[in-house]
Amino acid sequence: MTPELLRALRTDQPSVGIAPDLRRLEGPDSEYGLLKEVLLASPRHLSIVPCNRVSEDALEQGRSSCSASASRQHRALLETLLEAGVRVRTVQPAAGLPDLAFTRDTSLMTPWGLIGLRPGIAHRRREVDVVLDAACAGGIPILGRVTEGSVEGGDVCLLRPGHLVVGVSEERTTTQGARALGRFFEQRGWTVTLTPVDPDLLHLDTHFCVIDRDIALACVEKLDADFVRKLEQLGIRIVPVRAEEIASLGCNVLSLGNRRIISTGSAPRVDEEVRKLGFEVLTVGLGEFTQCGGGVHCLTMPLRRQPAAR
Repeated sequence: MTPELLRALRTDQPSVGIAPDLRRLEGPDSEYGLLKEVLLASPRHLSIVPCNRVSEDALEQGRSSCSASASRQHRALLETLLEAGVRVRTVQPAAGLPDLAFTRDTSLMTPWGLIGLRPGIAHRRREVDVVLDAACAGGIPILGRVTEGSVEGGDVCLLRPGHLVVGVSEERTTTQGARALGRFFEQRGWTVTLTPVDPDLLHLDTHFCVIDRDIALACVEKLDADFVRKLEQLGIRIVPVRAEEIASLGCNVLSLGNRRIISTGSAPRVDEEVRKLGFEVLTVGLGEFTQCGGGVHCLTMPLRRQPAAR
C-alpha cells in the first residue's frame, strides 16, 4: 500500500460536495472502531509557532525545527499506519501554513461526511480551506463547516456511537463553536457533552484519549470533576496519566481498533500499563512535532472506521 496524494484545486474558496453512498463511506462514529482510512498532511513547512505552552517553552529553550527530521518522523508514522492495514491519504504542503501537518484540528469526519472546523488561532484558518478543497477534489463528501466561534479537532471526541464530547477552553475552542459543531450531531439524534478545558493544556486530547469502548487514557486531576463522574457512570475505565507525561504528549495516542494504538513512546510507563490491558502499542518517535505541541492524535484525522458497537 502507498499513500494517496490529495491535491488542493484552490485555497481561496473550498469546494463543497454532496455525500454519495454514506453506508459505503463508513465515516467514524467512535474513536476506537477499526481504523480503515486516515488523512495526513505533509510537514514540509513545519516550524515551532509560539501559540501554546509547549511550543513557547521550546522556543524559550532555544529549540528549532528541522524539516528533514520532521519528514523522516512523519514518514515513519505513515509507514506504521500502512503496515497496520490503514489506507493513507495525504494533503500536499502549503507555504505559510506551518501547522498544516496537524490535520486533526482542521476538520472532523462524521458518519455523514466531513465537517470543516474553525481554528481559534488566526494563522490556522486557511488550513481548513486547503483540507476541505483537497478532500472534495479527492471525492470525500463535505457535510458543511463551522462558521461561528471557534472549534479545533483536538478538543473533539467521538466518545461512543451517539455521544460527542467537545472540550471548551474559550481560547482554542469556544462555547459558541462547540455548540455550532454539536448541532450537526444533535440534529441526527446524538448526545453532545461540553466539558471545560484548561487553556494551558491546549486541547482535550492532550490529557484525555479514548482507546477502546470502555477504556481511556486521562490525567484525572486536569479533567472537570463532572466529566469524570460522567465517564464513571458510562463504565469507562481510566488509565491514569501523570501531569509530566501529558506534557510530553504521552496521553495523545491514536487507536487503530482491535486493541491496538500508536503512541510517541514519550511516556513508557503509560504504554506499559496499556500493554498490561492486552493492547498492542506501536511507537513512533515524533519529537519534531511534540515540541510544537502535537502528538499522534493531532497528526491524524480518521476518514473511515468500522462502525463501533454501542
